[in-house]
Amino acid sequence: MRRSQIGATAGPSVSAAPADPAGRAVRLHGRSAVALTLVSAVGVAAFGWPFIIEPGAGIGHSADAPWLFALLLPLLLAIVAAEISDGQLDAKAVATLGVLAAVGTGLRVLGTGAGGVEPVFFLFVLAGRVFGAGFGFVLGQLTLLASALVTGGVGPWLPFQMLAAGWLGLGAGLLPPVRGRAEIGLLALYGAAAGLVYGLLINLWFWPFATYAGSGISFDPGAGIGQNLVRYLAFFAATSLVWDVVRAVLTAALCTLAGPPVLRALRRASRRANFRAVPQFAAAEIHARRVAEPAS
Repeated sequence: MRRSQIGATAGPSVSAAPADPAGRAVRLHGRSAVALTLVSAVGVAAFGWPFIIEPGAGIGHSADAPWLFALLLPLLLAIVAAEISDGQLDAKAVATLGVLAAVGTGLRVLGTGAGGVEPVFFLFVLAGRVFGAGFGFVLGQLTLLASALVTGGVGPWLPFQMLAAGWLGLGAGLLPPVRGRAEIGLLALYGAAAGLVYGLLINLWFWPFATYAGSGISFDPGAGIGQNLVRYLAFFAATSLVWDVVRAVLTAALCTLAGPPVLRALRRASRRANFRAVPQFAAAEIHARRVAEPAS
């Protein structure tokens, strides 16, 4: 009598290979890149019209800002929709975006913005650095929108704030790939520059309507680009430079002091989330073993 023993058959194993080892939650390509380009083109035109219109054209933001807001939101949603349709924005990325937007809203509400105290900008810098330029762009815009809805700060200035914050998050994701102290120093420098650039951009939404008779810092519809640029820089230095310097210093300080632990936490979350992981099914490996034993 022979007795056979058949080994257990191993079932199929499942593993997940990361589609993006860099940890970017939103990658920009195809339709999403086109949508971002459209949003940015609208923003450049909205911010820079005082320097590109013909002298005496007589247009203003008082009527066109609401229309800009109406254009901006569908284009922003188009970025997200394009990513979802391409399978590049999964549920984990959406959840991460929601959590960080909520944190940013809380930081903005606590900071109030008085005197340039706006700690939320360091979050845009670090999140854009870890999760990528596309994520930083969307996070900046959604955070400004959510905080405006919470605080009742919805107005003609909001689309300009959303665009500027989105660009800052986008730029953080495009910084060169360095690590260690060099990375912290780079983020601190970028945060300082971002704090100044944000103020430089935001003032443009109302500068054409601010009248300072005889001061030489008001917008002159009959002047050329060079003259209005000099007038605007003088306006910026006289009205908001101190606030913007405070924002720049605070952002740089937060990137320096809180940057290392926050970066580690965000990168740990990125590794665990394994954004856009691709399931891989290994073929079933069947091990059969027959052992012959002499009859007793």
